[in-house]
Amino acid sequence: MKISARRIISNGIALLALAAAFPAWAQTQESPKYSAKVPDYIETPDSVQTPIGTLKFFDGLPNPETVQRVYDNLDFSRGVEAFLSGIPAASVYAACEGLSQAGVKPNGTIGITEDLMDARSLFLTPNSTTVYVLMCMNLKDGPVVAEVPPGVLGPVDDAYFRFVTDVGLTGPDKGKGGKYLFVPPGYAGKLPRRGFHIVKSATYGNLMFYRAFVQGGDIPTAVKGVKAKARLYPLTTSDGPSPQAFVDLSGMQFNTIHANTFHFYDEINAVIQHEPAAAFDPEIVGLFAAIGIKKGQPFEPDARMRAILTDAVAVGNATARAIVFAPRDERVKFYPDRQWGTGFVGGSYEFLNNGERMLDARTLFHYYATGITPAMAFSKPGTGSAYAYAARDSMGRYLNGGKTYKITLPAPIPAGQFWSFMVYDGQTRSMLETDQKLAGLDSNKPDIQKSPDGSVTIWFGPKAPVGHETNWVQTMPGKGWNTLLRLYAPLEPWFDKTWKPGDFERVD
Repeated sequence: MKISARRIISNGIALLALAAAFPAWAQTQESPKYSAKVPDYIETPDSVQTPIGTLKFFDGLPNPETVQRVYDNLDFSRGVEAFLSGIPAASVYAACEGLSQAGVKPNGTIGITEDLMDARSLFLTPNSTTVYVLMCMNLKDGPVVAEVPPGVLGPVDDAYFRFVTDVGLTGPDKGKGGKYLFVPPGYAGKLPRRGFHIVKSATYGNLMFYRAFVQGGDIPTAVKGVKAKARLYPLTTSDGPSPQAFVDLSGMQFNTIHANTFHFYDEINAVIQHEPAAAFDPEIVGLFAAIGIKKGQPFEPDARMRAILTDAVAVGNATARAIVFAPRDERVKFYPDRQWGTGFVGGSYEFLNNGERMLDARTLFHYYATGITPAMAFSKPGTGSAYAYAARDSMGRYLNGGKTYKITLPAPIPAGQFWSFMVYDGQTRSMLETDQKLAGLDSNKPDIQKSPDGSVTIWFGPKAPVGHETNWVQTMPGKGWNTLLRLYAPLEPWFDKTWKPGDFERVD
């Protein structure tokens, strides 16, 4: 059958007209009988530009490329958050693991710095002015007894670095010394009725460390006092160890600081596998489980997940360092016109504020330091200790180990016992490696120079300024550093802030 050219043209025109009219027809069709007034803000566009790329949808349904992008990002973001939220657990684990490798075994051995601490041992922000006594307890097999000598000061923290109890001056023994019985979660056995300060922990793993104060520079007497009374043993060994095993940690090269690489997740996995399932907040446990760290299961991420977590820990580490050394929270500043910061934002050792868990504040403290106790956050005039840290000079520049600085503590310095400065490595947050053993100085130093008005000026730099050798702390060219100012038995001018330490002034 033949079709005329005119008819073909006519039909074509009709089809074009129909096509042109279709959008108008579609727009004027009747709505479904049951229709909603859908606001634009609940709908998903077909294409969205985001920092992780272009996300594409068909009527709200993500296409395969978008699904892959968002799951990669979800795993990455959870990996970052697992690092930031897991620092307390990894820190306790690394501390006990490092001590164990140095010979300080849980439930039996006590570590002690018989010649004080120095930079050869890696600890987060330790000091070199007091004798440290350190031990780890594993309550998995039952209660453990720790006998504490008189006159010491320190906390016990659980496997997530949560406060368990103080011992010594701020603990139940009130500085008189005594026996502490640490009881594991879920323990149903009989406990002694008398003779012990009974303490129940939420976790099997617990870290105890306390300080024995040195009087008049007499370190051996402080050490002797600890060794005469300190004991650690399972309750089943009712008579205690004979003799007690001690390990002198002074000068030993070992590490107690958590990893900042993929190994960090292995540390978290070890904690999760060891502790009871209910030991931690379900949100934290769920966060770890979301990246493959699940109790009773091997942590074996595939190549994709391992690559994502390797990136995540790098970003998490950078984030923690920004929170510590470049905080955006104004509450970190101890004084609005100084560079000094506080490790306990809001004065809460639990990092709580009106029902809010201050996540960055928790990261700041645990990435930089160790030891959670109310005595540090809520110290009262004349008791405990107070801390302020600085990483910048008076102009807001990072402290540089190749430059020389001075800082003045106005008189009278509000410390009932003594004050100290310590310098720390920007990388490790441990004592700065220099040719000075103590990596700092304190007011017990017999030859420290004071100004006529009683104020003290301290110098920091690679070389001792002429005439100020006794007031000098060494730093290293090519290294960043930061410092902690400690006041032992701080007095009222510290708390009401009528006394202010100076800032670091660069003098070269």
